[in-house]
Amino acid sequence: MEKRKISIIGSTGSIGTQALEVIDKLRDKFEIIALAGGHNVELLNRQAEKFKPKYTCLGEEGLERICSDKDNDIILVACSGKIGLKPTLTAIKNGIDIALANKETLVMAGDIVMAEAKKYGVNIVPVDSEHCAIHQCIKNVNQVDKLIITASGGPFLHKSVEEMKNSTVEEALAHPRWNMGKKITVDSATLMNKGLEVIEAHHLFGFDYDDIEVVVHPQSIVHSAIEYKDGSVIAQLGLPSMHIPIQYAITYPERYEGIKSKSFSFAEIARLDFEKPDFEKFPTVKLAYEMGKTGGTATVCMNAANEEAVFAFLNGKIKLYNIYEITKKMCDEHKVIQNPSIDEIFETDKEIRIKSQEVISNVRF
Repeated sequence: MEKRKISIIGSTGSIGTQALEVIDKLRDKFEIIALAGGHNVELLNRQAEKFKPKYTCLGEEGLERICSDKDNDIILVACSGKIGLKPTLTAIKNGIDIALANKETLVMAGDIVMAEAKKYGVNIVPVDSEHCAIHQCIKNVNQVDKLIITASGGPFLHKSVEEMKNSTVEEALAHPRWNMGKKITVDSATLMNKGLEVIEAHHLFGFDYDDIEVVVHPQSIVHSAIEYKDGSVIAQLGLPSMHIPIQYAITYPERYEGIKSKSFSFAEIARLDFEKPDFEKFPTVKLAYEMGKTGGTATVCMNAANEEAVFAFLNGKIKLYNIYEITKKMCDEHKVIQNPSIDEIFETDKEIRIKSQEVISNVRF
């Protein structure tokens, strides 16, 4: 069997490094064309020495070249932030399939990205465990009535609002189930991560926001589910390991034995709990639904403001609850552009980040 040729954008990040662990176990099935890292030169050099890609790049320089190389069968977009959008669109226009782990690509420009993927006949296979689960469950989208996205609830699920307001960065980063990058871990603590996933699911699978439900599931065993029109519910279960959805996305539609924590045992898991999310305690989810329904640059605004606020929290400039307050303020003041161009999307992103930083500089606590 001919090896699948792959490039990884964000190879030095959490998803990228785990993807290389998956590929290392499947060396006979993959050839790495290119690796693109962020700022970790030392790690990128070690990866290049081990996997021998055709070329490597650091930062944004070279991403267009990687995504224009038609030697690629698939590109894993594993970087975080807006940096993932333009390379994804370039790859799509070159007919290259995408394994997508970059939330901002669809949150900022989901309508454009999905329209381009359809135009060029490109598959976008999600890497997020929730969307990957839905992707595995859906056989005929026309028979599905509802998408059900699960959330662990993060480190503050059983804490009071007051405890959340006074939480430290260390407490926010102490996720009970998943090992992820700092930004996405804070988003999980506020549940903004789930709001972003609702917007992603809307674009990936074409469902109205009213037909996408979020449910809290602390064990993180059921990664998501779908309800068919006849009332049947099909869920995808598995141990909380990103190796599994990463491998599914880059090997789709094939399945191979790869990295496994251990065999799945219902008896050992013993119980699965579910509850409705508390929108008063986690108002970011409600805000994401509102901005998703508003459409246009509303989601661009929310994403940019939230990201700047999260960085400010991580740097000790604001408290955890200020993240929502700042993001809500930016969304309330933003004049939405419907059907924006890519240039308008990036201009909005830039404008909101500047305004958010001004608000952040005036926060006193």
